[in-house]
Amino acid sequence: MLKTLPAGTPLEPLFAALEAEGAAIVERLIDNAHCRRIAAEFRPWLDREGLDSAGEFNGFKTLRISQIVVRSPASLPLLEHPLVLATADRFLLRNCLNYQFGSLTGIEILPGEGEQRLHRDHNCYWKRFEGLEMQVSALWALDDFTLENGATRVLPGSHRWPLDRLPTAGDPLAQAVMPQGSLLLYLGSTFHGGGANRSSAPRLALINTYALGWLRQEENMYLSVPRETADALPESIRLLMGYRRHGLVGWYPGAPKN
Repeated sequence: MLKTLPAGTPLEPLFAALEAEGAAIVERLIDNAHCRRIAAEFRPWLDREGLDSAGEFNGFKTLRISQIVVRSPASLPLLEHPLVLATADRFLLRNCLNYQFGSLTGIEILPGEGEQRLHRDHNCYWKRFEGLEMQVSALWALDDFTLENGATRVLPGSHRWPLDRLPTAGDPLAQAVMPQGSLLLYLGSTFHGGGANRSSAPRLALINTYALGWLRQEENMYLSVPRETADALPESIRLLMGYRRHGLVGWYPGAPKN
C-alpha cells in the first residue's frame, strides 16, 4: 500500500515516504466544490479534443487536454500549491537553480479503458542519469479514485531501480485509492500507470509535472499559451511556465533572474 497522510501533515513524514517508496498520497487537500469547478472548465475541451492524442500508450478511451493555464483558472492554485512546491523544492533543487512545469494535463479515463503500460515520466527525456531526479509529479483526484474506476497504479520502490530495470509480473503493485480532492505525489523515476476503468462512470484527474529548470519542457509552454495570455497570469505562474533564466540558459532581455 502507498503511504496515505491527512491534509495538514508535517512535511517530513511525506518526504520520508517519497524517499522510501517514490510515491505518497495526501488526502482531501481541496474541497469537492473546487474539484467540480475545475471539472466544469475541463468539460468542453475534453469533449472537443480529448481523443486527439488517443493511441496505444495514452489509451483509446482516455480523454486528455493540455493548455491548462488558459482553459482552467480554477486549476491555478493547484499548480502552485505550497505542498507541491515544497516537494519540488526538496527533490529538484538539489540538481538545479530553479524548476518549471514539465507538462500540465487533464486526464479522464472512461469506462471500458484498460490498464495503461507502466512507465516512468522521466523517460520523456532522451538521456537519464542514475540517482538524478528530473521530475516530480502531482496528480490531483478530481473524482474519487477507486479500484474499480482506474485508480493510478504505482510500483513502490521502483525509483531506486537501475535505469534499465523494467517491471515484471512479480513486482508488487499498489493503487492510489483516494477520495476526491486528494493528491498523489510521485517522482519522475517511479513506475506508474493509469488503471483499468471497470466502473460505469469516468474518473478525472489533473496531473502536473515539475522538471529541472535546465531541461526542455515536455509541453512547450511558450507556444501552447499565447504570450498575451501569459502576460496576464500571476508572475509566480509565469515563472513556473519557464519565463525566467536558469543561470545563462534561457536568457532573454529583461529575463527574471534565477
